[in-house]
Amino acid sequence: MTTSEPRSCFVFIELPSGEEVVCGRFTQEAIPAGGWRGRFVYARSYRERSDAVAIDPFELPISAATREIIDEAGIFGALRDASPDAWGRRVIEARLGPMESEIDFLLNSPEDRAGALSFSRKNEPPPTTQRFNRVLELERLFTIAAEIDEGRFEARESTPARQVSALLEPGTSMGGARPKNVVQDEEGLWLAKFPMRGDRWNVSAVEGAMLELARACGIRSAEHRLITIAGQTVLLVKRFDRLQLADGTLRRFRMVSAKTVLRARDGVTNRENWSYLRLADELQRWVANPHADRRELFRRVVFNALISNLDDHPRNHALIAPSDEWQLSPAYDLTPAPVRSLDRRDLALELGQQGRWANRTNLLSECERFGFEREEASALIDGMKALVHGRWEAVVRAHGGSPADLAAIAPAFEYPGFEY
Repeated sequence: MTTSEPRSCFVFIELPSGEEVVCGRFTQEAIPAGGWRGRFVYARSYRERSDAVAIDPFELPISAATREIIDEAGIFGALRDASPDAWGRRVIEARLGPMESEIDFLLNSPEDRAGALSFSRKNEPPPTTQRFNRVLELERLFTIAAEIDEGRFEARESTPARQVSALLEPGTSMGGARPKNVVQDEEGLWLAKFPMRGDRWNVSAVEGAMLELARACGIRSAEHRLITIAGQTVLLVKRFDRLQLADGTLRRFRMVSAKTVLRARDGVTNRENWSYLRLADELQRWVANPHADRRELFRRVVFNALISNLDDHPRNHALIAPSDEWQLSPAYDLTPAPVRSLDRRDLALELGQQGRWANRTNLLSECERFGFEREEASALIDGMKALVHGRWEAVVRAHGGSPADLAAIAPAFEYPGFEY
């Protein structure tokens, strides 16, 4: 195969009813000037269904037209959201070698991907046994993840095939750069996030603490719990795009990242649409209850500013559709960045008239875009500030954080950008 050959796959979707059907076809081809051209068209059989739902109601609305995108990767945002990010790509290429296009990643990823889409070379859905690694198998998965993280993994005869498969399928399709795997217990599916070489503090304990602290601030954050594996703390985050029924069947919900909603590009040099203000505006046309979700988004912006979560990029926000309607997903990936400078801290997304600057004045400058009057928004900031500053240490300790961990992350909470 060469990159000049067109690549194609059928796209399947799980409808809100739980039925999985083919919804269209996606094709990619390399273009002479560099980059890729992607095309998507809905199947006639899907367009004629009374219960059909759009993959993306604005970029990929249901119609007979063939949609086209030309950029470096040549893939529509809603399809790219179903493809693995950095960690999943490392695992796939460690086993199978370099992938040439996004379609290769889609076709070689296991069916634990985010959202309700699946991909197949044939006009029949890929097999989904719904067999996931059990929580009890985490120590074995952690060992292989560490080998890949440290560059020591090889697909060798001495590594049992079942161990490699356990990490590769399922467990590699979720986003982000840190080692992780998807595991299952009687409650449902969990994303297990492993420690990483070079961590300067107990990242799992701290992230779990931030999820609980966010919940205390009135934010809908992802359900989580912590377990200890081989003396290391592992964070389990409940998959909110999956619902485990009483008979053990897993339902899949549509999911798109804020990157897709904003039509944003990856990379800090392409921040044109990286904006909480634009996201609040987009919620007006995307979600079923825009007033509530815009106000929820503002709470998350304030919280990210208070804990110095400077990695709040567009892939760390999402919308889900448990039914035929969209809503803001629970908050996830809340991590403090303990930078030492007290002069200025910027979030990843624009939040007010002063751009990305995380301070009280900037938060209040456009609060109406989020559905808040200025006085109400100011009181909210005061209340969240008092709660975060007064409780963060106790919550981190309760999650297993050590005195060294507290000292390491303390600068994240010492920023004076919220004084009058």
